[in-house]
Amino acid sequence: MSDTSNTTHQQAHLNWDAQGQPLCARFDDLYFSNEDGLAETRYVFLANNQLPGRFAALAAGEQLVIGETGFGTGLNFLCAWQLFEQQAAPGARLHFVSVEKYPLSNADLQRALALWPELAPYAEPLLAQYVALHPGFQRLVFAGGRIVLTLLIGDALELFGQLDAQVDAWFLDGFAPAKNPDMWTPELFAELAKLSHASTTLGTFTSTGYVRRRLNDAGFKMKRVPGLGKKWEVLKGGFIGTAEASEKPWFSRPPQPVGPRSAIVIGAGLAGCATAASLAQRGWQVCLLERHAAIAQEASGNPQGVLYLKLSAHHTTLSRLIVSGFGHSRRLLERLHKGQDWDNCGVLQLAFDAKEAQRQAQLAAAFPADLLTNLDRSAAEARAGISLPAGGLFYPDAGWVHPPALCALLSKHPNIQLQLHQEALELRRDGDSWQAWNGEQLLASAGVVVLASAAEIKSFSQSADLPLKRIRGQISRLPATEASRALSTVVCAEGYVAPVRQDEHTLGASFDFNSNDLTLNSADHASNLQLLEEISPELSDALNAPALDPEQLQGRAAFRCTSPDYLPIVGPLADSAAFAEAYAVLGKDARQVPDTPCPWLDGLYINSGHGSRGLITAPLSGELIAAWLNNEPLPVPADVAQACHPNRFALRALIRNKS
Repeated sequence: MSDTSNTTHQQAHLNWDAQGQPLCARFDDLYFSNEDGLAETRYVFLANNQLPGRFAALAAGEQLVIGETGFGTGLNFLCAWQLFEQQAAPGARLHFVSVEKYPLSNADLQRALALWPELAPYAEPLLAQYVALHPGFQRLVFAGGRIVLTLLIGDALELFGQLDAQVDAWFLDGFAPAKNPDMWTPELFAELAKLSHASTTLGTFTSTGYVRRRLNDAGFKMKRVPGLGKKWEVLKGGFIGTAEASEKPWFSRPPQPVGPRSAIVIGAGLAGCATAASLAQRGWQVCLLERHAAIAQEASGNPQGVLYLKLSAHHTTLSRLIVSGFGHSRRLLERLHKGQDWDNCGVLQLAFDAKEAQRQAQLAAAFPADLLTNLDRSAAEARAGISLPAGGLFYPDAGWVHPPALCALLSKHPNIQLQLHQEALELRRDGDSWQAWNGEQLLASAGVVVLASAAEIKSFSQSADLPLKRIRGQISRLPATEASRALSTVVCAEGYVAPVRQDEHTLGASFDFNSNDLTLNSADHASNLQLLEEISPELSDALNAPALDPEQLQGRAAFRCTSPDYLPIVGPLADSAAFAEAYAVLGKDARQVPDTPCPWLDGLYINSGHGSRGLITAPLSGELIAAWLNNEPLPVPADVAQACHPNRFALRALIRNKS
């Protein structure tokens, strides 16, 4: 499904009244009651959804999911968080999913939330994470993973239609129906009903007869109850309809693991460390196995990686995954040492020929300017601090990262046990557990295993059929000079060069589909120097590149791991032979949907195939796996999750009748 909401995303325009209260200029309506917004939220949404008692009843490991129409200033979210902290057991978790077509700027949000000093302990972390909120699904994590906010930036009907979740309580808080009718349509209520179950409750400030009748038509049973202050009546109720039938069995959620929440993650690169972190935050005991002497020794070990967004103006599944993943990674980086481990210096993609310039113009028209903007040559040179052959597309929120520092941040959690020099060569099933073996040595056993060792996962019989391929990449490390230190942003063309880190620049990277040799070679260094010349002859001269001997250059080579469709492979694994047998009918008629349950390899998951985009896609993929394993709302649209699903390859083979 094309995400047309990307093209309509705009920031909210606020007016402020004499009391300092925010009003939405677009809808000429208040964000909250100017009498007592906190009391209204606590009554209409928290009390009318019975949340004090429901939070208190949650056991450790349990969660409650709130869905909201209209994030606005985040007041309802912060009040729910505050109540959750007061009432819920330490091991319980709160998921809050909210849609907002016109998000506030960080400055406006800060000004609005300053009206509620008692919420400052919750508002401050929200404001700190309130960056890179671009169209689509955006995942924000608070309180060490105890509170998860999934912001859907764009059109409510479209984005709730893409949400894979079961919502326990609804807050309907769009602007008044007369002023913003799009938030109160039968079509939207039908989508909310699809996400509801027998115990789902709903609260809203409106008491309009039309809204009550349409909610009842959708499967809710609503009644008018007394309001608060000047508001005579409000609506509360619950879902009494029937849940929709589940989707195609090969993309359905596997059964939840039984027994202790223990997991083995194989591979301590970025995908493995991110997956381990997402599980550990949810109370899982994670054994992280790494065959090398330290984490981040393969493709995640480069001195500087670039947050490079290769997007499509058509908002493809890959493009939407990248926008969501970029936001999630960008918020994670706020926890690292800026300047040493990362820098949001921006990324400039040069328009090096007419075709690229045309592509960039289409992207600039399809995405908001706070994500990317077109710069002419002089503006690009001013941003980059060096002379350039052309202008290009500038991503102001992006920059470079030291990937080992991000891996270290993610792997340092008390629930993660890192085991180095431990190479898992075989997986065996023993009752309800998986065992990781190296020959005759049992390395670890747990109810769940996540394979995150790039193309090495093909060595396991359970995942041998997955079409992963390795691509050798080599970067060159160039000592900084006084002149080269002027470079102030990452600049990309066919290759890339990053601003100085620890007195050197990273330059790269080569692509070689055929080599299995990680020995540094001078031909690739020479090729990288040529890429630098194309990016900026002036910078090439500043780095004395023409005089450098490729034989003497320092650098690093590693294998990226990618899939045939360039999407990562993330999700639960099925038994390939049983899958082909169960769904053989698809070879004759691809429209069939057999009701045969998918033959899952219970508790076996994969997070791999990230190519050169791992910094952007691997951390969010860790959240996606954790969402499956904990029956949480998925952090990406359902069609994006399906496009990354391991079963897509077996499915295509059957449909093409090649099984």
